[in-house]
Amino acid sequence: MPKTDELFHAGHRERLKERLLDGTLADYEKLELLLTYAIPRRDVRVLARSLVNHFGGIYFVLRAPVAELMSVSGVGRNTAILIKLFYELNLISHREYAASGTFFHDAQYLHEYCRNMLVGRPVEEFHVFYLGNDYKLLHDELHARGTIDYAAAYPRQIVQMALNLRAVSVILVHNHPMSNNSFSHDDIELTTMTENMLNAVGIAMVDHLVVTSTGIVHSFRATPWAKKSSFTKQF
Repeated sequence: MPKTDELFHAGHRERLKERLLDGTLADYEKLELLLTYAIPRRDVRVLARSLVNHFGGIYFVLRAPVAELMSVSGVGRNTAILIKLFYELNLISHREYAASGTFFHDAQYLHEYCRNMLVGRPVEEFHVFYLGNDYKLLHDELHARGTIDYAAAYPRQIVQMALNLRAVSVILVHNHPMSNNSFSHDDIELTTMTENMLNAVGIAMVDHLVVTSTGIVHSFRATPWAKKSSFTKQF
């Protein structure tokens, strides 16, 4: 690379950093700046745009599996891992924030938390949020990881964990990685069984949420056609 090119790239990247600090950096340029830390000696402006166009937005870039990121020309293993690391740190920050207060009172925040956690996952994951007083998150448990269209869940284990944590209530969450479908018959039966077992020991079930492949969040409590008993906790 000619020395003049190196000076240009160094100056351009410094300008990106300054614009980030003063709040004038465009969204795709923020992704470009992130890429410079994995690819320090190459212009990554075109690559940043290519990633956004390929996945349909920065939201989906950050949630893409490493193998899919590496399928884009110009993205190597180190670059894909950096994007994955950024995504994982973002998840940790959301989890710590949720545990620090009563933010699950806000259904919009809860749904966004679930999207951040599950959109882009290649297989079904079943999570359980164990909550204390005022919806404070005690524990976000990855209860089970399954296949592209199924993940087993075990109501007795959920109840036992809730008792061990002295939880006041729980929220069930799982994803549908291959569709926008809402609750299946099996989902409804599992939800009803789990709620009944929790209620028997004085623990409430707030809701069961399904996160679809495109980020739609279906609420069992808000689904009129699902057979369900009344939920004792309300947002």
